[in-house]
Amino acid sequence: MKEKKESLFKRIGGRKTLQKVHKLFYDKLFLHPWLKLFFQDTFRPQIENQQTDFMTNAMGGFILFVGKPPIPTHINMNITTEIFDLRHNILKETILECGVNDKLAKEWLKIDYAFRAAICKKDVSECIKKHDNDKILDFKKPLNA
Repeated sequence: MKEKKESLFKRIGGRKTLQKVHKLFYDKLFLHPWLKLFFQDTFRPQIENQQTDFMTNAMGGFILFVGKPPIPTHINMNITTEIFDLRHNILKETILECGVNDKLAKEWLKIDYAFRAAICKKDVSECIKKHDNDKILDFKKPLNA
């Protein structure tokens, strides 16, 4: 009989590791000259907790996430492949900086990367407002980014 593999959630160190990574990750995103623009009206503790809850579920931990899935969450954001890849590389750097080993980091990043095609847009015309008074988030790359 084949032994069941322990979840990635447990192998990375559980919620404590996710919280540590997401805290540092959002420290970086909220300071980045381009990426911070997407978070101007965001309550930081909420997004950190939602990301932690989402990844807990995605990594085989307990089901806790009650937010919106990635596609409707990002539908009003012109996230290009360049923006996604920049964010993804910052996540990789952060995961490794927080002491997650390379093998587990690759598993984590594979989950993150799986959403790339679904949330990236070719241009702003693919964005849809979530509500009538919603804004389309489309920011040109600053010179210092």
